[in-house]
Amino acid sequence: MFRLNRLTDYAVVVMSQMAQRPDVTNSAHDIAADSGVPLPTVSKLLGTLARAGLMSSQRGASGGYVLSRAAEEITMAEIIQALEGPIALTACVDGAENSCDVESLCPMRGNWNRVNTAIHAALSSVTLADMSMAVPTFALRPKIAGDKLPPVTAGQLAET
Repeated sequence: MFRLNRLTDYAVVVMSQMAQRPDVTNSAHDIAADSGVPLPTVSKLLGTLARAGLMSSQRGASGGYVLSRAAEEITMAEIIQALEGPIALTACVDGAENSCDVESLCPMRGNWNRVNTAIHAALSSVTLADMSMAVPTFALRPKIAGDKLPPVTAGQLAET
C-alpha cells in the first residue's frame, strides 16, 4: 500500500489551517490549538516546512509563521517532497535515493518512471488552496420544531 506518513498528513492539516487566514502571522501555539495537532509535532513541522521554503518565520514579540507563497501556488507534491523526499515509488525510479541490486537485469527497468511521472503530475496539479476548501455539510431536510424525525443527511441518502 502506498501511504503518506502521519507527519506529512499533519503538514497538510497545519498548512491548510494557515491558508484559511493568510494575512495572520501564526505562533506554533496558535497553530496547534487551531489544528488539533500536538504542539511538539507542529514545532517540528514548522521548522521542516520553513527549511523547504514553504513557510517563512518571523522573530520577535509579534513573530510567528506565514506561508511563503499563496496557497494557490503551493502544491501537494512540494509538501510531500519537503517531508518525505523525492516522490519515488520503487528503487528504480529516477530520483529514488536507493538503487535496486538487480536494476540492470529487470524487465521493468524504466517502465515505473511512467507511473511515477503520472503520480507526480497529479500531486502537482492539486494545490494547498484546493485542499483547504471547506467541505460543505448540509441537511437535506431541516428539523422542524416538534418534528419526530431527524434531518436526513447526504451520507444517509447514499446508503439507500
